[in-house]
Amino acid sequence: MLEVFADPSLWAGLVTLIVLELVLGIDNLVFIAILVEKLPGKDRDRARVIGLLLALLCRLLLLASLSWLVTLTQPLFTLRGHPFSARDLLLLLGGLFLLFKATTELNSRLEGQDHGQNQQNRGAKFWPVVAQIVVLDAIFSLDAVITAVGMVNQLPVMMTAVTIAILLMLLASKPLTRFVNRHPTIVILCLSFLLMIGFSLVAEGLGFVIPKGYLYAAIGFSIVIEAFNQLAQRNRRRALSAGRPLRQRTAETVLRLLRGEADHAELDPQSASLIADSDRHALFNRQERVMIARVLGFAQRHVNSIMTSRHDVEHINLDDDPAEIMARLDRNQHTRLLITDQSNELLGVVHAIDLLHQALHQQSLDLRALIRQPLVFHERLTLLQALEQFRQARTHFAFVVDEFGSVEGVVTLSDLMETIAGNLPLEGEEIDARYDVQAQGENRWIVNGNIPLEDLALYVRLPLDERRSYHTLAGLLMDSLQHIPAEGETLQVGSYLLRILQVENHRVQKVEILQQPQDPDYEV
Repeated sequence: MLEVFADPSLWAGLVTLIVLELVLGIDNLVFIAILVEKLPGKDRDRARVIGLLLALLCRLLLLASLSWLVTLTQPLFTLRGHPFSARDLLLLLGGLFLLFKATTELNSRLEGQDHGQNQQNRGAKFWPVVAQIVVLDAIFSLDAVITAVGMVNQLPVMMTAVTIAILLMLLASKPLTRFVNRHPTIVILCLSFLLMIGFSLVAEGLGFVIPKGYLYAAIGFSIVIEAFNQLAQRNRRRALSAGRPLRQRTAETVLRLLRGEADHAELDPQSASLIADSDRHALFNRQERVMIARVLGFAQRHVNSIMTSRHDVEHINLDDDPAEIMARLDRNQHTRLLITDQSNELLGVVHAIDLLHQALHQQSLDLRALIRQPLVFHERLTLLQALEQFRQARTHFAFVVDEFGSVEGVVTLSDLMETIAGNLPLEGEEIDARYDVQAQGENRWIVNGNIPLEDLALYVRLPLDERRSYHTLAGLLMDSLQHIPAEGETLQVGSYLLRILQVENHRVQKVEILQQPQDPDYEV
């Protein structure tokens, strides 16, 4: 017995048979990956395991019937001078079945049908799928089993090789199935392989032997090319992720699609295949596009881009003359009043409803007793975080401070809502700088210098530095000119000419933006 295990030829035959079974079993694994996709997720692993175990049992039974296997190669009848054996008929039927299955699957995917939904509607059955796995494995392994009989005389060696090969296929089937189903291009490639293998089986059944080396060389070359394709897509995703955050790239892609610019949207092949770009018109009207654009940029903007500057906020100084205070209260149209002292420091906020209650109880005016402390936001707090803090604190008003703790402005819940819905002015209220954009023709605009660049981008697409430290049009002008702009100064930004029209107290109030026609002969 020990002499048998010490025989080098026996071990060489065992290793050779294992490798042969694995090489010839690759096409079987590919077909299993496509078949089990028809089943619900909870049944796929069970179908793979049961199908391969039954396939192992089938192979062992074939090996146990050595005398019957030999008769498979004996001619049964002759047609037009070509003798047909049972092996030829099995190969012919298996090849035709494989061509039919591969063609139907390929047709459904090339027609762009929702594969998962169609399978769910048809209700793929568990045992028919398992039966197909067993039958196709028997067809695929027929040559390997017959070859094993011719290579090794020891039946235990052949059974051991087949068992090890099936167990290795069982271990590799799940990751291979997951990988194939996750990459649509690989599924198409695998179906093409099945067509080629089916054609070779039909040809071999008819007596036209195609060398297996040619088939596997073609398959190997195609796999190498597809590997390069997957590597290129992976490197592109990595390069895009390194340049800009995923949220920003996703938002820009969605906006391009909404505007009907599908050709310029950064889409992976699977997403791009879902877009019917025959209609070049925008999918949504302008009002819908603007609102969606604001929603997508909500988590990327900071409160200092929508706040009302401290210099533009009306306030009441407690040290002013009482008559002046009453006059300011009489002119007030806001629900909250900012209170300061002689040092011009913001003390807090007084709610108009508290003033009403004080007057209804016939109490003397005492603003200091009604002062409340609002929320305090850092200027780099995102709008989404600010909305959540408003929700938790159950208040709609906040101070915005810089890194030194100085109050730079105020922001309200209405400011956040206007970022999505657009300007919601009150009666008699001046237009907000964020919406102070006046179109003066097709390529000319008059805008407020304090308009945030995110809001200006809805009208004028200026090329901007993503790492900029400013967030308003005035900040762009000052950063580019490196001084306080003067009236009449101009600045070229891309294809746009910016001209300062009005400056008050070192603050840019009005800017003209003119889009200049580009030279068609100019090439980048």
